[in-house]
Amino acid sequence: MLFVLTVLFILGTPGPTNTLLATSGAAVGLRRSLPLLPAEAGGYFISIMVIGLALGPVVAQSPQLAIGLRLAVGAYLCWLAVKLWRQGGVVAGPVASVQPHQVFITTLLNPKAIIFALGVVPFASLHVWAYLLGFMATLALVSFCWILAGTGLGRMARGGGHARLVPRVGATAIGVFAFVIVILPLLR
Repeated sequence: MLFVLTVLFILGTPGPTNTLLATSGAAVGLRRSLPLLPAEAGGYFISIMVIGLALGPVVAQSPQLAIGLRLAVGAYLCWLAVKLWRQGGVVAGPVASVQPHQVFITTLLNPKAIIFALGVVPFASLHVWAYLLGFMATLALVSFCWILAGTGLGRMARGGGHARLVPRVGATAIGVFAFVIVILPLLR
């Protein structure tokens, strides 16, 4: 139960992937955003496995590598934010502003995966696969809720004549995450 509550808390907090899910829900609706769920699950699974089994100990020994990874993640998120911002200038109908490969890469690079890999998923347990399955089930539920929330916000934005703001709000949020990922650790 503690594992599920921890996963719910971490996944429920806003972040780059959740922002993309909500932005997609707002831009194209629930049904057209559902293909993003397997992309997110794949990104988390690969990231958690690689970090938990191999990369975590290496990064812990090399602060320079950790900084390099943060810079790479920040650069990718900046690129994604600019792309979403530009889509906010599209005047004609809704565009599938968020693609599965964007969610996959963003999730693969998501700092939350480090928390899951090094502090939440018990790799030493004989039942690690049960924990990973529980993680994936919880992930599907939380991700669906982010898309659903975005869908509701998108309806309100379109109803108020502000549909073009949807990708720009998402872009701004992702830009803030990029800033936090890159700058804050350097200030310590």
